[in-house]
Amino acid sequence: MSLPWRKKLNFSMAFHCQLPITVFLALPAHANQSALQPAGPLAAAIANLFWGMMIGGGLILTAVLAMLTIGLLKARRTAKPRHLTFIQSRNLVIISGVVIPSIILTVFVVSSAAVNRDIVAPMPKNALTVKVTGHQWWWEVNYLDTEGKYIARTANEIRIPVGKPVRISLESSDVIHSFWIPKLNGKTDMIPGKTNLTWVQADKPGSYRGQCTEFCGKQHAKMAFVVDAVPEEEFETWLRQQGQPAREPMTEKEAQGKQVFLGSSCVMCHAIRGTSALASVAPDLTHIGSRKTLAAGSMENMPGTLASWILSPQSFKPGSHMPATALTGEDLGNLVEYLLSLE
Repeated sequence: MSLPWRKKLNFSMAFHCQLPITVFLALPAHANQSALQPAGPLAAAIANLFWGMMIGGGLILTAVLAMLTIGLLKARRTAKPRHLTFIQSRNLVIISGVVIPSIILTVFVVSSAAVNRDIVAPMPKNALTVKVTGHQWWWEVNYLDTEGKYIARTANEIRIPVGKPVRISLESSDVIHSFWIPKLNGKTDMIPGKTNLTWVQADKPGSYRGQCTEFCGKQHAKMAFVVDAVPEEEFETWLRQQGQPAREPMTEKEAQGKQVFLGSSCVMCHAIRGTSALASVAPDLTHIGSRKTLAAGSMENMPGTLASWILSPQSFKPGSHMPATALTGEDLGNLVEYLLSLE
């Protein structure tokens, strides 16, 4: 649920308090994860298979209950029940216990195999490739060209062109994770030391929430991401922009914020391309100002939430690998202004 009044809170409150303001936490508007509202061909195939099995199972249950009811009613009305002969009993068991279930299971197996064939179908060689690496507890996202070279890097958010198939290369840096975008495709495991492939396609523009679905530690529940499907021209413009180094500060506060970043412990884990900060332990912050959320979908990317996250990340995601950063109000304000200018 969105809290529209939270943006009116005094930003300086976050600078001078030692604990984050928890009212900033809110479920994003794009948090709908219903697999029964598909927005792409793969998710639609999975949803159709589900409904087919659900309807088929419902009809079978209805038929069984109807026959049971008829049998019970007849037994009550008949003083002397009629017993089936050996041949009749045998035929009943063969037809209802072997033939009919075999036909039903064959239909379900063939339907499942057909859907699986679509999911694992080879992608065109010129398809866009997005390499996603699972970490405890965030997502590293790299865009690759046809030769496997890096084009751009971001974190916790994936942008794709509408109507185009996108190859997703999945890896894990630590434990087993599972990549799932309910409205676009099914789940695919991410196993350390192994690369798994899947693909997605969005048929219409929109934001689609994804989630890790393999328990991966204390903050597994707060390991989400969002996929934004946009028109192809808009995507190409965004991708070129994301591949650029961070822009230079345009105001005195932004310049001071840059110096705060480069002089703090932030550079031990984060990178801002175009500066001396080149670490790769934590999310790349080169274009953090353009992202919708922070901390893998845990909160919206706004000045107050970013300040709170820097001051006390353990209050939002206990057990996360990001330590608290002690900064004065002025330094924190300048740092936040600089980071949010990196779009």
